[in-house]
Amino acid sequence: MTNWLPDISSGNGPVYIRVADCIENAITHGVLPPGTKLPPQRNLAYDIGVTIGTVSRAYALVHERGLVAGEVGRGTYVLERSNGKQIEQVDPITQALAGTRGLNTPDAKIRFDTTAAPDIGQGGIIGKLFADISTEHQAEISSYSRNFPTSWFEAGKIWLARNGWIPDIDTVVPTLGAHAGAIAVISAVTSPGDKIVFENLTYTQISRATRLLGRRSVLVDSDEHGMIPDEFERLCQQQHPRLAFLMPTAHNPTLVTMPEARRRAIAAIARRHSVWLIEDDLYGGMTGDENPLMAAIAPERTFVVSSLSKSVTAGVRGGWVACPPHFAQRIKVTHKMTTGGLPFILAETCARLVLDGHALDLRRKAVEEIKAREQIAREALAGFEFNSHPHLPFLWLKLPEPWLSGTFKNAAIGDGVLIDDEDEFKAARMEKVYHRVRVAFSSPKQREDVTAGFMTLRRLLENGSSGYDSHI
Repeated sequence: MTNWLPDISSGNGPVYIRVADCIENAITHGVLPPGTKLPPQRNLAYDIGVTIGTVSRAYALVHERGLVAGEVGRGTYVLERSNGKQIEQVDPITQALAGTRGLNTPDAKIRFDTTAAPDIGQGGIIGKLFADISTEHQAEISSYSRNFPTSWFEAGKIWLARNGWIPDIDTVVPTLGAHAGAIAVISAVTSPGDKIVFENLTYTQISRATRLLGRRSVLVDSDEHGMIPDEFERLCQQQHPRLAFLMPTAHNPTLVTMPEARRRAIAAIARRHSVWLIEDDLYGGMTGDENPLMAAIAPERTFVVSSLSKSVTAGVRGGWVACPPHFAQRIKVTHKMTTGGLPFILAETCARLVLDGHALDLRRKAVEEIKAREQIAREALAGFEFNSHPHLPFLWLKLPEPWLSGTFKNAAIGDGVLIDDEDEFKAARMEKVYHRVRVAFSSPKQREDVTAGFMTLRRLLENGSSGYDSHI
C-alpha cells in the first residue's frame, strides 16, 4: 500500500473532485503505477482532514473513470491502461453537471437507478403506431414540425387533467418530456442571474440544467409534509427568487405528498412574492392522490409539467405543459429554442397513445406490475426502514450504521446493483446528511431480477460492518 497523499490545497470545485483529480494525475504520471493499492478511505480521510464520505465519492469517481477497481476484502487498486491508451479525462464541469451517476452505465448490472416505465408489452403497440404514422404522414415525417395538429393539444389536456382540474386546451404545449417542458418554462419566465427555488432534495437534472441557463439555485428546507411554508416565506423575503420547482405529489426521492393545507400555504406565499411555480406531476396520475393540484389553487402562476415516461413509455419522449393564461405561445417558442423542436412521429405517437386509450390502459398495467415489485421489496427488506408507495417505482431506504450513502452505493455497484446515493438528489452542496439511498425497481425486465437485486441489497445491509470495511 502506498504512502502517497493528494495535495488538495489548490484547484477548483468540490473537494471530492479535487481528490479524484489528484489520484488521476498521479496515475497518469506514474506516481501511482498499475497494481498500487490506494490508502483505505478511512485512513486517507483522516490524513487529509476530510470526511469519509468525501473520499468515498472521490474513489467512486476514479472508478467511474476506469482508473481503479475495488476488490472485496482487499481494497482499491490502480488498473493497467489498456493498449497504452491515454486515460480519458473527465473535466470537473462535466462531472458536476452529470451528478453522481457514471457517464456510461456499466454492463451486466441490475438497474435500480431508473424509474422509467416497466416493460409491459408497449413496444408492440408503439411499433404499430410508428408503422401507421409512417404510412399516413410521409411528408410530415420528412420535414420539421411547424404546425401542430389539434390532437396533440387534446391529448395533453386529457393526460394532465386530474382531481377535477382540467387545463384549457389553449394553455397546453406539447413537449419532449417533462424535463424539456420544465426547462422551457424556466427559460421563458426567468433571466440569467435569477434565483430558482428547489427543495434540499429534488430532481437535480432540473437544477443542474438551470445552471447551464445561467440561473442560480437556492434551497429551502422540507419536512414530512414537503416544503416548509415558513422557510419558503423567509427565503422569498431574503433572496427574492423568480420561480420555485415543486413535486407536491410523490416527491422524488422521498415519496412525500404535500397535504392540501400546505399546498395552499405555499401558493399564498408565492402569490405574495410574485414567484412562478412549476408543478412536476409526473407520478400524480399513478398514486391515486386526491389533493388538489397547485394549478387548481394558483392557476395564474402555476405551470404543470408531466409526461408518459414513468407509466407508459420513456423512450418516445412525450410530455406536455399546462400554462397560466396567455403563456402557451411563449413556452412553445422557448421549448423549440432549447430542444430544437418536436419530431412529428414522436408527438403524433404520444397523442394517439392517449386519444386511443392505450396510455391509460398501459398505465394501469404498469401500476399493477409496480405493485408486485413493491411487494417484493417489502418482503426482501423486511425489518429495515424505508419509504415506499404501492404504485410508485422507487423507495427511499434508510441505511443502518455504519453505512454512508456513497459507500453503500459503491458496495452495491461492486455486487452488481446500480442504485442512487442521496447526493444525486441534492440541488447544491450542503452539510445535511440523510444516510439514505434511492432504490428504483421498474427497469429490470423480469421480477426474478428484481428479487435478486433486493436480496443483494439485503445481504449488504445485514453484513454492514464487514461490507463497509471492504469498501473504505
